[in-house]
Amino acid sequence: MTTHTEERATLLRSALADALGVSGQLSDPRWRKVFETVPRHPFVPEFWTLTDGGRRQVTAADEDWLGLVYADDALATQMTDGVATSSSTAPGLMLQMLQALDVAAGHRVLEVATGTGYNAALLSQRLGSDLVTTIEVDPALADLAHARLKDCGYTPLVVAGDGRAGYQAGAPYDRLIATCGFTTIPAVWLEQVRPGGLIVCPLGWGTVRLLVGDDGRAEGPFLPTRSYFMAVRDAGTTGTPPHPGRPAAAADRPTALDLSAVAEDEAFRFLLSLAAPDLGFASERSADGLVQAVELWAADGSWARAEHGTARQAGPRLLWDAAEAAHMLFVEHGQPGRERFGVSVAPEGQHAWLDHPGQEVFHAGPLG
Repeated sequence: MTTHTEERATLLRSALADALGVSGQLSDPRWRKVFETVPRHPFVPEFWTLTDGGRRQVTAADEDWLGLVYADDALATQMTDGVATSSSTAPGLMLQMLQALDVAAGHRVLEVATGTGYNAALLSQRLGSDLVTTIEVDPALADLAHARLKDCGYTPLVVAGDGRAGYQAGAPYDRLIATCGFTTIPAVWLEQVRPGGLIVCPLGWGTVRLLVGDDGRAEGPFLPTRSYFMAVRDAGTTGTPPHPGRPAAAADRPTALDLSAVAEDEAFRFLLSLAAPDLGFASERSADGLVQAVELWAADGSWARAEHGTARQAGPRLLWDAAEAAHMLFVEHGQPGRERFGVSVAPEGQHAWLDHPGQEVFHAGPLG
């Protein structure tokens, strides 16, 4: 990179830090210093953005590359079968999660989903590379991240493997942070994070902050921040549930659920992600932008579609029934935001609660 590029990147980084500070996303001065020190652009020499509904590949040769790198946006950095399978998280969200992790000198951290390596660089700058372990399911991405981290002067342990299994060789950890989406917290994480340690993990369309107890359980609230992450996946797959097609035998029934609530109400969409995990989602709109139809599907073959006051659904889970029940709960409790929800996790299962752990709203079976 030229000196001019580095100078401009430094100015852009400082400007973004200012903007994130004003918005409240960057409140910790220690993390601000880290953010202004660690460059993002070496980790994203190319990426994809959405323009006018289509994808555009951006490289370092493009005039607007550096400006896009230092905007508060997520950048898709890997495409598999036309689906984004790795990205660099929006800096504002990344920093909120790091601040929630509440690290201190000497803390040992496991990061699940290395991706580009930028988040591992931030952790390494704050704590020292020798205290950071990061695991990535895609060996090619792990190798790229390792090389880019080294080029920037950081040497955390980069492991190619499945983050759902954690990394036992480095346990116990004081902190664990995940940067891909989960529906349940892996039980092994509770064994690898010490009592009193913290887990910050995207769960559904939110991010939960769990305190690990002396009894091997963990509990904590969701952060108020909007949070959308690519789903945890196996190497070579997209992690996105395939559309099962529209079953001919689907049953029809009337529905009064407002389609715009399902398609546009961000707070309700979060609740729906807890009620019906692993959903695929699509909506259709009229020329004037009104929601005309909503379609839901899941990896187990469940499918639902609602339009013009009629719902059709099929498969092992009745997804539209789940959406209606979740919306009833949502209305009955005053349309609660993420910050009113939390999760309790134990090896025998996980449940989401509203306002306090005793008010369970959704339950998952035994942890994997």
